[in-house]
Amino acid sequence: MSERKSAHGAGEHSLPPEVKVLQDVKPPFLPEGASGMTILVEWPPGHPGAAPHRHSGPAFGYVMEGVIRFELEGEPERVIKAGETFWEPGGDVIHYQDGNALSDAPSTFIVTMLCAPGQPMLIFVDDDELAQRAHLRAPRPTTSS
Repeated sequence: MSERKSAHGAGEHSLPPEVKVLQDVKPPFLPEGASGMTILVEWPPGHPGAAPHRHSGPAFGYVMEGVIRFELEGEPERVIKAGETFWEPGGDVIHYQDGNALSDAPSTFIVTMLCAPGQPMLIFVDDDELAQRAHLRAPRPTTSS
């Protein structure tokens, strides 16, 4: 019988078989005064998602239903299906996409965001900054006619 352990924390401990680890990452150190928020996002069919933005701290998500398009600065766009997880480091990294990849069904996900002290949880990026940082975005797929 194999023992399931948590990967992080001062003391490792066994997890019961009913507990399934979905994501195990090491976020940056959280300073005193940081805060956290867990949100439920329910995008209707075809919803483009939030405009390009960043978070002041890391964010960890789980897709409950449907499929979302997910794109962070410097990484290619990917799709994340129900039952899969995602995370982003926060800070200076732009989050370009989190929209519903389905045109005929809703997509729902939960995100826990950690916020740096004295900073907003969500900061939208304006068109000027997007243009200045365009060279940092992963190449976009081209469509041919």
